[in-house]
Amino acid sequence: MQSIYEQYQLKNVINASGRMTMLGVSTPKAEVTERVGYGLNHYFEIKDLVNKTGQYIAKLLKVENAVVVSCASAGIAQSVAAVIVKDNADLLYNLHTSPQPVAREIVMPKGHNVNYGAPVDTMVALGGGEIVEAGYANECSAAQIAAKITDQTAAILYVKSHHCVQKSMLTVKEAAQVAKKHQIPLIVDAAAEEDLVTYYQDGADLVIYSGAKAIEGPTSGLVIGKHQYVEWVKQQSSGIGRAMKVGKEGILGLTLAIELYLTAKKETGKQMVERMSDFIDDLNKIKGVKAQIVWDAAGRDIARAEISFDQKAIGKTTYAMMAELKQGDTAIYFREYKANEGKVEADIRSVTNEQLKTIVSRIRQVVTGVK
Repeated sequence: MQSIYEQYQLKNVINASGRMTMLGVSTPKAEVTERVGYGLNHYFEIKDLVNKTGQYIAKLLKVENAVVVSCASAGIAQSVAAVIVKDNADLLYNLHTSPQPVAREIVMPKGHNVNYGAPVDTMVALGGGEIVEAGYANECSAAQIAAKITDQTAAILYVKSHHCVQKSMLTVKEAAQVAKKHQIPLIVDAAAEEDLVTYYQDGADLVIYSGAKAIEGPTSGLVIGKHQYVEWVKQQSSGIGRAMKVGKEGILGLTLAIELYLTAKKETGKQMVERMSDFIDDLNKIKGVKAQIVWDAAGRDIARAEISFDQKAIGKTTYAMMAELKQGDTAIYFREYKANEGKVEADIRSVTNEQLKTIVSRIRQVVTGVK
């Protein structure tokens, strides 16, 4: 019997880039896929399913309320819509066309208005909001956020991500203090973050996570927060949320994935370092290649291998070498954010020890030209 790869002529992938959407994000545990299958093959009152699983997740995380959505991007759009619409029925049905005057401005640090695969401001616009940038690309303080707040401000948005500028930025807790002082909500996009309670405890009113990244659930998202705000997010299922609805299988799969995630023994950064020891030693034996341990820029307990290429000595650009590594029967993907500097990072969380050896072999072939 043909494999899926053979049937559709797809490439095998070694994912050394991390939990990335473009590669399918993560691989859920067997229990989760079984629960997804159960969900696919049974009927439920969907509103009841949404409410009861939300209550169950909220109890697990010790937060006021929670709801499963289709993905983190949908979580951003629906959270923005929620704080704009609230209980206004006309706005719920006519979010982008209603002539009613309503506060639509979403204040966020300039260095957080990033493209994570899609622009943050596109999701805000989808939710009926208008971005107002505070501070500068290399700094944003609590005072600079506060200076942008007017009677047209609907919320503050804080993006916690390695994509964002890290230096000279206010913390979530500081942003929450500004939001509380001005009596407006704080929305935190924490899509790939591993801690499911910190930002809520820091004072955020809505916190958004990807269900398929750190949690390793099916394609889905999670929004947790203050009870009323989450109820307003749920209400968007009759508005813009209808175009981004999550299926019963995703709701059940993510609920179980969260439960398993909270008790699972996770690979620590220290263990990642130990697992990469031979990998880095082998890479450093290749002429023109240097490798070292680096830590996650956003502060998560994730160690990666930074691989630097002497582009002049090798005679190829890093971009060209990365393109070569994606050819053949098995495509190898790295984190290429610093490829213009001749560097890439290998995230080994989804890579087996055998695949690490394959990566070394393929890099050696690309660098030396010898198969």
